[in-house]
Amino acid sequence: MSRLQIVFVLYPGVTHLDFTGPHQFLVRTPNADIIVGSLGGRDIEAEGLTFTNLTPLEDVARCDVLCIPGGFGTTDAMLDDAFMAQVRRLGEIARYRTSVCTGSLILGAAGFLKGRRAATHWAWRDLLPAFGATVSEERVARDGDVITGGGVTAGIDFALVMLEELAGRDFAESIQLGLEYAPAPPFERGRPELARPEVLAQVKARMAAAIDGRAEAAATAASRMAARA
Repeated sequence: MSRLQIVFVLYPGVTHLDFTGPHQFLVRTPNADIIVGSLGGRDIEAEGLTFTNLTPLEDVARCDVLCIPGGFGTTDAMLDDAFMAQVRRLGEIARYRTSVCTGSLILGAAGFLKGRRAATHWAWRDLLPAFGATVSEERVARDGDVITGGGVTAGIDFALVMLEELAGRDFAESIQLGLEYAPAPPFERGRPELARPEVLAQVKARMAAAIDGRAEAAATAASRMAARA
């Protein structure tokens, strides 16, 4: 029996917890190899951390699980033709096409969300329909072979869903227990509908600078996707 190939795709501006959260869980998948790749194998800086010794995406011949984390870099990544060509190639051979946070926008730009239900960070849900997706507000959304997580920390919930899929419920629960994943946040404010209005306004203000650029990039990526169809 051949080993599973789980491929994490990194790019400049990725949010490191979108990647490292699920990686910490999925690296324990039995009979699996974890590949962390970037275009050309280039080092990736992510909010103060640098990931190095990465596999060139061009050299990855097999992919069972394609996982794309999110981050503010998705705006540029969606429009990078060379990067998107590798995402499409790997997605076409993968058994599962997955993402965390705004990584779903990259899946969408690659054409993998047409007619699918998908999740993303709450601030960017309105960009998913441009790629033919139906917006899900779930922490983890599954639609066939497409499994997408919500914002950032939802990546751990996503990883547990994947572990159950790949190795069974008992194994997934054992990893959850071993890593003591039993979230008990000091504030129940982690979703916009739970946030105090003044805090929600502050977060939206911080994101405002990225809104127009990302919406424009999503529209451009959606037109390119349609042109390829």
